[in-house]
Amino acid sequence: MPATPADRIAELRRLIDDANHAYYVLDELRIPDAEYDALMRELEALEAEHPDLATDDSPTRRVGAAPSAKFAQVRHAMPMLSLGNAFEEEEVRDFVRRIAQKLDRDKPVFSAEPKLDGLAVSLRYEDGAFVQGATRGDGATGEDVTANLRTVRAIPLRLRGKGWPAVLEVRGEVYMPIADFEAYNARVREQGGKVLANPRNGAAGSLRQLDPGVTAQRPLAFFAYGTGLVEGGELPDTHSESMRTLREWGFPVSALGEVVEGFDGLMDYYRRIGEQRSELPFEIDGVVYKLDDAEGREEMGFVSRAPRWALAHKYPAQEQSTVVESIEVNVGRTGAVTPWVLMQPVHVGGVTVTRATLHNADQVARLDVRVGDSVIVRRAGDVIPEVVRVITERRPEGTKPWQMPERCPVCGSEIVREEGEVVARCSGELVCPAQRVQALFHFASRRAMDIEGLGERLIQALVDFDMVTSVADLYRLGVDDFVEMKRRADERDGTTPETVKSGKVATKWAENLVESIDRSRETTLSRFLFALGIQHVGESTAKALAAWFGDLALVRHTPWPLFKRVPDIGGEVARSLGHFLDQPGNQQVIDELLERGVRIGDARPPSPKLGEGLDPATLLVDLEIRGITPARAERLAGAFSTPEGLAEAKEHQLVAAGLPGDAAESLVAWMSEADNRALYLRSLEAQRELLTQLPKEDGIKAGPLDGQTVVLTGTLESMTRDEAKERLEALGAKAAGSVSKKTSFVVAGEAAGSKLAKAEQLGIEVWDEAKLLEFLQAHE
Repeated sequence: MPATPADRIAELRRLIDDANHAYYVLDELRIPDAEYDALMRELEALEAEHPDLATDDSPTRRVGAAPSAKFAQVRHAMPMLSLGNAFEEEEVRDFVRRIAQKLDRDKPVFSAEPKLDGLAVSLRYEDGAFVQGATRGDGATGEDVTANLRTVRAIPLRLRGKGWPAVLEVRGEVYMPIADFEAYNARVREQGGKVLANPRNGAAGSLRQLDPGVTAQRPLAFFAYGTGLVEGGELPDTHSESMRTLREWGFPVSALGEVVEGFDGLMDYYRRIGEQRSELPFEIDGVVYKLDDAEGREEMGFVSRAPRWALAHKYPAQEQSTVVESIEVNVGRTGAVTPWVLMQPVHVGGVTVTRATLHNADQVARLDVRVGDSVIVRRAGDVIPEVVRVITERRPEGTKPWQMPERCPVCGSEIVREEGEVVARCSGELVCPAQRVQALFHFASRRAMDIEGLGERLIQALVDFDMVTSVADLYRLGVDDFVEMKRRADERDGTTPETVKSGKVATKWAENLVESIDRSRETTLSRFLFALGIQHVGESTAKALAAWFGDLALVRHTPWPLFKRVPDIGGEVARSLGHFLDQPGNQQVIDELLERGVRIGDARPPSPKLGEGLDPATLLVDLEIRGITPARAERLAGAFSTPEGLAEAKEHQLVAAGLPGDAAESLVAWMSEADNRALYLRSLEAQRELLTQLPKEDGIKAGPLDGQTVVLTGTLESMTRDEAKERLEALGAKAAGSVSKKTSFVVAGEAAGSKLAKAEQLGIEVWDEAKLLEFLQAHE
């Protein structure tokens, strides 16, 4: 669990963004809806408690995710907002109470309707003709799927009746009726084809086919649930009347929609639809409540990502019992190792499932799930099933508790779970096939190796076609390789570029990409370390390592306890570095990078300050052995003729040296484990080697900003803030992201905001751009 609200907010944003990207761009469902909802609700709560940590790019300020690059983009004339979710009755009561108080109404009138489980779309009609259709995308921009939507027979290509506006946008849900979904899968199964996972993913995947002919073969249906832009005409003043009008113009509208009053009316509707849920011809995951009158909706307004006048009330996930046949682990793109069960097939929430997630090792231990157990399975969010309870009274004899594997099933690297972390991870970041895309994307990013033009789509294609097995393989690719990759990708996607149709093959993009890869061969130690994607090693940590160790050869062969000699590097980061560097595969990739011309251009001797902690007593403390305090470590270091002698010490010798009995017992037990003993001896040797490489203090000139902390804010004209930050750090400064009493000075450009105000409030020195340039020029 992150130590601060800021850390947790950052982690939640990353998890939500990853889930959005996987679902909306990659068509992959990574986490259940219920888990996604919980992450979003936790993030919303934290941002409400800490408004200073809220940012405009937070997932709470947006809807969905970026549209797929496979389709042209459509900018929605009016944003397609998502809805706030309610899971408990009290949340619905609060929703009604807020509206009643704001509008001064005893019993607000609502339009209620089922919440279909499909894909939200927007349909644009001009003079009664269907001209464009788009997915929700990120709420502001969606994917142009007009050709595919034209194949959905429930969508009118021309409006019926009369009186429709000159421009009309209709919002609704494309879905698969359950019976049609099952019939389609039965037919495909007989033909030996690939069945659809469930109606919801079937609808989403069908609409996002590059070939409309494929979409036309899928049993898609449509229900309208609202409108967007309306020009050159008007709709009725209530939502319910508007839906009736849309029906007259040819749109299917749910016959289950009703107008109800107040909280009691909403709850009665919720219960009645819930009783019918298993018999409905389509899947729903809740019901939607909307304030019926337009005037009230306008007065209630919106929050950043949802209207205040509407709410989605979710149903509990459905549950069934089955038997666990095996427990396996899956390795995700970031190295996260997730346990899951293979179970006897069971019908849950309208779908037959054979796998269920267990989330993490703690959850397995909490539930005590074992092979052979009877378990209760729930389709969390009605999509991905999860094990929620073990029926222990049915447990057969001879079952054994499950243990997380020690090695990654994909690459064989060590599986590491750091203290305080919920998730276990594969430590083979550079060699694990499961993490290949993520490793390459990070390696090529602007702040890492800065390979311009190598985006995620190209990286995904390189991996899909087995053209790279690690980041080092990028440096053996030529123009012909990229052209071949593009040709294969076009064949796979069923597209033919104009350049191929004309008999010419465009290669300039490939030449530029190869040149960009070549340029990246010359780099700095901090960029190189950051590019490796080591868990917990961000830019600032990479810069600190580079400043203190100076040379890659030292860093890659240093035992983890010695990394704690660097300020701001604690045990968690140090162990993460050690686990990464202990994997032979990772070291091999570093060797290959150097062999293929990657050069660290700023290598230098280690900092003399490193020697201040290179002694046996400090090492004993950094090894984090229970009971070994700094004072006790000093006594031990002076009690033995050599530090190596401590590894052989008996309990009575340690007690004689001044250790309490329990601490002596702990140290002997720790040294008795072969891995611990080897780490201690290797660290002693590494300390001695480092001491021989340290320059004399007199030979090192201190930077003019050594020991000073600087904060940059606002926009600079002569350089970017990142460039200014690098130049100040090169002069010894430490760049921070927030202003505090420890800040030495603040560099303020144009449009500087709250950081400048806080600096003035605290009386901290402020530099404008002219003073910054004068200082930098004086120290070139």
